[in-house]
Amino acid sequence: MLKEVVPSASKFAYLGPAFRWEAERTTLLEAARQLGVSLVGIPVDSPFKEPEFRRAFAAIAQERVDALMVGYAGQFRPSSRLIVELAGQNRLPAIYTNSDYMDAGGLLAYVPETEPLLAHMAHQADQIFKGANAGDIPIQQATKYRLVINLKTALGLGLTIPQSLLVRADKVIE
Repeated sequence: MLKEVVPSASKFAYLGPAFRWEAERTTLLEAARQLGVSLVGIPVDSPFKEPEFRRAFAAIAQERVDALMVGYAGQFRPSSRLIVELAGQNRLPAIYTNSDYMDAGGLLAYVPETEPLLAHMAHQADQIFKGANAGDIPIQQATKYRLVINLKTALGLGLTIPQSLLVRADKVIE
């Protein structure tokens, strides 16, 4: 989706916790290859505080990337406003995985719908309390996602959101 918004982009950065980058590196690099772009991982280590994010964005600036993907990380939520601010200061179009970033002025978010997952977690807990072995209960993954687009941020970055993306959006912030 970010490539649709910035078709000229040839180099992307992935910002995420180090453990997630290690777990997802192969998949992300293959996806980048299929899109015909390069991808550089910018892992952030705990304690996930402002100095770490400033260090990460300095590395992103040094890499001269065209766009940014912020990976899923609950640990990043308290810093969502800072991350959006730093992306803006670096004039980086970015896509996020949590609506907190959109509240802070993020450009794009592709967010899993958590309500079905929470209901499934409650059912799993009930099964465990009734004696089921946790290892025998299948893992549930999100199957529905919401696309949120911030047109105000796009305008500020000098970007035009393609109509093909706007019609797929679940929410457009104007």
